[in-house]
Amino acid sequence: MRKIRIGILGAADIAYRRFLPALKKTENFTFAGVAVASQSGRERAQRIVDDFGGCIYIGYENLLRMPDIDAVYIPLPPSLHYTWAHKALTLGKHVLSEKPCTTSLEDAESLVRLADEKQLVVNENYAFTMHRQIKIIKELIASGEIGELRLIRSAFGFPYRSADDFRYHKELGGGALLDCGGYVIKIAQLFLDEDIRVLASVLHETVKHDVDMYGSAVVADRNQTEAQLSFGMDNAYRCELEIWGSRACISAPRIFTPPAGLETQIVVKGQTEKSIRVEPDDQFMHVIDYFGACMEDEEKRKQAREGIIAQARLMKAVREMDVCRSERKG
Repeated sequence: MRKIRIGILGAADIAYRRFLPALKKTENFTFAGVAVASQSGRERAQRIVDDFGGCIYIGYENLLRMPDIDAVYIPLPPSLHYTWAHKALTLGKHVLSEKPCTTSLEDAESLVRLADEKQLVVNENYAFTMHRQIKIIKELIASGEIGELRLIRSAFGFPYRSADDFRYHKELGGGALLDCGGYVIKIAQLFLDEDIRVLASVLHETVKHDVDMYGSAVVADRNQTEAQLSFGMDNAYRCELEIWGSRACISAPRIFTPPAGLETQIVVKGQTEKSIRVEPDDQFMHVIDYFGACMEDEEKRKQAREGIIAQARLMKAVREMDVCRSERKG
């Protein structure tokens, strides 16, 4: 069986640190090369090919037009995801996009339609959903150990990075909601029932930047079970999930971004307390394997497309419910 040849658009740090080491562990993929927008990006691309092989392409479209490349990974700034994912699908390439797949619901719907028409894969990389922590937590809930689900709390935030980081620039698709906010919105969908709606949200901007820097939202499913979600990119570090049941609580203090070699833990606390050790798990490797499986399975492709739309709808609803929105417009 011929291996799937995958290229990368942009010499992003996440591609070097997380994606390519995981790609080396997979059986069905091989790295074809990395494209940079211009010669000025060649130095960063050189580090990638020195350590992982492949070729350097000057110009993203030059890589996309290579007939022997089957798929692309897109870790560009969010404002560029739709443009280059659309171009890749148009040229017959499967697409794995970093989150958010697009910065608007309308673009998400357009991309999903194109992927459906072309019978190609478009996946959005919320890698934490593939970590074995999630499977264990779902099994704990299904077993009835914590009783009835009462409330979900999740927080993801990190300290200020640097002023030139894309996250702090509107034209690059920055903002806390699109970045760390997407994680907590995604995790709410994993544990709530269907028909999730946004009850309230608030997004805080600062005079220093033209994007939301931190915020929160409350969402609920058709059973009126709530999730309280908070996020920020000028905050003390938090990366946690708490699930409150009628008999016990589950907490996971490193739910979103555990490195491949990190052992994590899940704590279940009711009348007694126990800690479940979770062996290291490479969530990026699982994402890549799932991406490959989608190429062979229409049902998986459909689920991936539906997930992109559901996420984009909730992100839009959070922004529209923002209680500070009218004040900023005024």
